[in-house]
Amino acid sequence: IDPRHELVKLATLIDWEVFEREWSGFFPSGKGRPATEPRLVAGLLYLQHAYRLSDEAVVARWVENPYYQHLTGETFFQHKLPIDPSSLTRWRGRIGEEGVEWLLTQTIRAGQKSGVIDKDSAKRVAVDTTVMEKNIAYPTDARLYERARDQLADLAQEAGVELRQSYARLAPRLALQVGRYAHAKQFKRMRKALKKLKGYTGRVMRDLRRHVQDIPEGALRDRIVGKLALVSQLLHQQPKGADKIYALHEPEVDCISKGKARVRYEFGCKVSVATTLDEGFVVGMRSFAGNPYDGHTLRQALEQVEILTDQRPDLAVVDRGYRGHGVEATRVLISGTRRGLTPKLIADLRRRSAIEAEIGHMKTDGRLSRCPLKGTIGDALFATLCACGHNIRKILAHLRAWLASIVVAILSAVYHPHRQYQAVTSA
Repeated sequence: IDPRHELVKLATLIDWEVFEREWSGFFPSGKGRPATEPRLVAGLLYLQHAYRLSDEAVVARWVENPYYQHLTGETFFQHKLPIDPSSLTRWRGRIGEEGVEWLLTQTIRAGQKSGVIDKDSAKRVAVDTTVMEKNIAYPTDARLYERARDQLADLAQEAGVELRQSYARLAPRLALQVGRYAHAKQFKRMRKALKKLKGYTGRVMRDLRRHVQDIPEGALRDRIVGKLALVSQLLHQQPKGADKIYALHEPEVDCISKGKARVRYEFGCKVSVATTLDEGFVVGMRSFAGNPYDGHTLRQALEQVEILTDQRPDLAVVDRGYRGHGVEATRVLISGTRRGLTPKLIADLRRRSAIEAEIGHMKTDGRLSRCPLKGTIGDALFATLCACGHNIRKILAHLRAWLASIVVAILSAVYHPHRQYQAVTSA
């Protein structure tokens, strides 16, 4: 391998022993097969989110790329898959939110070692929120009712319960017809068909509920009781009520309106992003369930920055959505308020909009645009991992630029001998 490659340089910047030490507590049992090397898992998670890869793709590409293998600690080229892709899922569940925050901390320290950010850059941050959408289909009433009926029918068949009628033939046709009526703007017919489809789902739910006592206690019965409660909540929710269900497999998903012309509503969770004001390097990222007000998330976002960087931010620049934040330990500048500010603070206030581009890069170049992990804990893990991938991309870009400057300096010294001293000195 080329020792000047950016991934080779990155491998020397990260302190891999931290994962050996900090992740050891997540494996208390000493029996059975030893766990996978923490450096291998940490390296795969870095590569996955730096290059926008899935669990299967990053493991498959690891076999083909010697630089990927070098980053994860291999000495000789390997020709077999290092782990099963499902092992990454288990590792994320084991290390939890605390474990992935150690990944983000190491990217911050690597950024300081490489010169991407200064040691005091974390004292001046920009904070903003965005929506990380969930990997769900667009929620419509017809789709939810039909999906709920189908799942209840499958559970009844698994439990050996014979339903009076499962509507396996009528309900799917009616769900398609609802969409056709809506497309033709025949809303009166659409509402009538939707009401009938809701009745089908309610009949199956009540029929299965009558047989719950006949099902032996166990995991299957618990699943049926939980699904019945979820479907009952779905059938009784109001159009503008609270705690609405938008996906049966992800009931924690929130509907967030951001005022965008192209996308009126986004279904996922709110994510707070904190970046250094000068370099746009992510020093904090946290997900929030329940769609809280932006100002109420600022205190926790700044606390995370202090934990990850061991520095309390002296200045935080935010937009107008953070009015009423209640933070006193850090000076907070809000967009649109320039009265009494120095020219330096006014320039910092204008610099706030740079975080919008960083969020856009995390969604287009990274994986922040759609979260495939399950539950609120999956949102927390995925948001932090997306921040790790963004920082890794910035470090790699800096290392590539540094190597290019060295090559240019050498070529300049060769072709311009009278400038040789100045070129070598600057390099």
